[in-house]
Amino acid sequence: MTDRLSHTLRSDALDNRERILEAARAVFAVDGLDVPMREVARRAGVAPATLYRRFPTKEMLVTEAFTEQMYACRAVVDEGLADPDPWHGFCLVIEKMCELHARDRGFTAALTSTFPNAVDFDARREYALRAIDELARRAKEAGRLRPDFVLDDVILVLMANSGIHATSPTTQVTASRRFAALAISAFQASLDVSPLPPVARLAPPASVSGRSQVG
Repeated sequence: MTDRLSHTLRSDALDNRERILEAARAVFAVDGLDVPMREVARRAGVAPATLYRRFPTKEMLVTEAFTEQMYACRAVVDEGLADPDPWHGFCLVIEKMCELHARDRGFTAALTSTFPNAVDFDARREYALRAIDELARRAKEAGRLRPDFVLDDVILVLMANSGIHATSPTTQVTASRRFAALAISAFQASLDVSPLPPVARLAPPASVSGRSQVG
């Protein structure tokens, strides 16, 4: 009897955790990270105390909620790095990253935020940024990417992309793809290109130096 009760309690706790994460992903995707914890609890159908018992801070909830997206982000940059044509790989990363972020507004905010206590999350983000930086270096050396491109330009594109608001997820993604194509056109090296204005530092403070190798 005691074993059955213990198993039931563990099962209920797991169900609560999954409901909380599912609700968090849903509200963060639509409204960003400013949604109050109590609203996440309400959407999940649990008491606020239950939410705080599972996730004592919003940082813990956010980083856990976006773990799958970070894995998807890594898969995208790895695919870009594996492309023998660095410009094609760079374009692929911009296109797929924009689409990934268009489907989830909260992920853009999570990627550009700093979480001092979330070591694993920050490490995955750091890897993605280093990979994009390395891919950009290769594309510049191939003469295809404008020489004044910097990593912060990708963050700027993702922030702008997250501002797209459409009436349906399909329209949102369609608009994001067009926006990505426009951004890629602006990134392409050209003899007639005008110099860009000064850089606005947008990447998280612990990000790359600009010449990091990714293997």
